[in-house]
Amino acid sequence: MEISPILISLKTAIVATIFTFVFGVFAAKLVLDIKSERIKAVLDTVFTIPLVLPPTVIGFLLLLIFGVKRPIGRFLLEFMGVRIVFSWQATVIAAFVIAFPLMYRTAIGAFEQVDENLIMAARTLGMSEAKIFFKIILPLASPGILGGAILSFARALGEFGATAMIAGNIENKTRTLPLAIYSEVSAGNMKQATYYVVVVLAISFIVMLLMNYFARKQIVKDK
Repeated sequence: MEISPILISLKTAIVATIFTFVFGVFAAKLVLDIKSERIKAVLDTVFTIPLVLPPTVIGFLLLLIFGVKRPIGRFLLEFMGVRIVFSWQATVIAAFVIAFPLMYRTAIGAFEQVDENLIMAARTLGMSEAKIFFKIILPLASPGILGGAILSFARALGEFGATAMIAGNIENKTRTLPLAIYSEVSAGNMKQATYYVVVVLAISFIVMLLMNYFARKQIVKDK
């Protein structure tokens, strides 16, 4: 069995999850801190909309942004020598955009479950907002946030449509597990496709076990 799709998928999902975790937590905190309900609603919609859009639409939009004939894509190519389209970096971008809403929504839910009385008590003690966030809010919300990160990893690992649009299906470069399964089935190599499916099922099973673990931990902490 060719293992390059497995390695590419794991590397893509890990890197995308790191970015998703950082930006998802930051975006959730940003939205919760905004006082204006209108602005909050607009940002919440923008951050969540990739969750409901077809992946091919997201891939098309990414092509409009990073295509070599588009302003951003042309700038990256001419001034930085970076070509995003049909590169491994494109698989990370596609996985990040697709998985981001899951991390964002999970982080918001985890932050909202933190006892407001603890935050108010910390403020009366003179703690800064940054210290309150890192010392109180983040630790208390950590089971939910980690569960969101695991869910984002699983979503990034299974991304297909947007990846195919912006990264292509290049062997040993951008061919992730979902693309490899599609390619093998299209070629009639059902045995090879079955191997990849078993790998995906095994990883998904482990992910669900971890998700259930952190969910139970969050319930215990809330009690």
